[in-house]
Amino acid sequence: MPSSKENNLDPDLFRKTIEIVEKKVDFVDIRVSESKNNVIVMKDGQIQEIRSGTDFGGSVRVLKNGSWGFAYTTQLSRLDEMAEAALKLSNSLKSDVEVSKTEGSTDSVKSKAKIPLSSVSLDEKKKVMEEAEAAANIDKVVSTTVNYVDGESSSLYMNSEGSAISMEESRVAMFLNAVAASEGVIQFGHKSIGGSKGYEAIQNQDIEEFGRLAATKAVRLLDAKSPPSGSFPVVLDPELTGVFIHEALGHASEADLILQNDSILKNKMGTQIGSDLVTIVDDASMDAFGYYAYDAEGIKTRENILVQDGVLSSLLSSRETASKLKMESSGNARSSVGDQPIVRMSNTYLKPGDQSLEELLEGIKDGIYLKGSRGGQVDTGKGIFQFNAAESFVVENGEIKDPLRDVSLSGNILEILNHIDGLGSDFKMGVGFCGKNGQTVPVGDGGPHVRVSKATVGGAT
Repeated sequence: MPSSKENNLDPDLFRKTIEIVEKKVDFVDIRVSESKNNVIVMKDGQIQEIRSGTDFGGSVRVLKNGSWGFAYTTQLSRLDEMAEAALKLSNSLKSDVEVSKTEGSTDSVKSKAKIPLSSVSLDEKKKVMEEAEAAANIDKVVSTTVNYVDGESSSLYMNSEGSAISMEESRVAMFLNAVAASEGVIQFGHKSIGGSKGYEAIQNQDIEEFGRLAATKAVRLLDAKSPPSGSFPVVLDPELTGVFIHEALGHASEADLILQNDSILKNKMGTQIGSDLVTIVDDASMDAFGYYAYDAEGIKTRENILVQDGVLSSLLSSRETASKLKMESSGNARSSVGDQPIVRMSNTYLKPGDQSLEELLEGIKDGIYLKGSRGGQVDTGKGIFQFNAAESFVVENGEIKDPLRDVSLSGNILEILNHIDGLGSDFKMGVGFCGKNGQTVPVGDGGPHVRVSKATVGGAT
């Protein structure tokens, strides 16, 4: 995308607004962003929807006497007016908000894209979707849906502490769902690819394999058996490991949930919450789908080790929540420019170990191998969860045997973390989006194959 000034993201314009407002408040920041986005939906080989557009807007956030004021506009000529509106809002509220201390940053972050998304035609993007759909259209597959999304953005962040950060970002993903049916049984297969980069994230993939794997998964499940119920040793694949870490531990480590008394991790800092093998990280700076160089408050991102060798060592926070917990912001304040930043995950994963899948399975006489995720639910306050695996297999005497379908994994978050007794040497990050408080952000989650010595397994409802 063009540079900030070419996009009317002129720092001089916003600096004048900050200089006017900062005399009246304790803190002020401004975010401005322009993004170009594409969404293509293909159903059963036919294009159902194409949406292409440009979003442009700016927001002003002020903190005065412990209260936030926030205003947003799509007309930058009204930015001074929005600053006054935000000031009026903060004056009308009574609260006790403070922000953690930080030094101002000046930086210009360029896109990592090797093939700019805007340089690739819609016809080329539709062609790769058609290739994926054709590969998935195998015997017993009765329906397919392919979704393609991409976006390029340029943004500018400035605050009254001297920060001036411009960023370019590029992100692309493709999702495929295959539906298989036979003799009244219906099953689903899902795959996703993408990255926080240019079109090379799609071009470098084996698209035929991508489509075929989603379809064969759905077909394989048609002949799978219903699962047994009870407590079993289980092995999770990297995808389900990532979903578990994100949903069960990641959300519980968000500082706003801690402060709302809605997390099992409240008052557990420095205590053992998992086995010695468990080290969990959230890292927005890594090359994965949830990448960003600075958060929505201008905090430079880094590796945040949430759990080190089983001990809770950090939390995910914004400047406001970090101040309340007497810590530094972790750089996890996120939102679109039109929303107030809240605490969000980025790329959250379990660090790998040194065992092969065969070594993890060895010694399991009667267990379950669980792969992928079909959703589920978590209660972070009570510390309980229930996930539905995409597919599963019986494990007998260390060998993967018959497939199972509609398998659920449930239990207590901390008990599962403490029962982890084996980590694979492999590692994989997934592509996805996370919703919270009506806001959606791109995230990555993952890890290695994981062995849990004891977990509750049953049929999914």
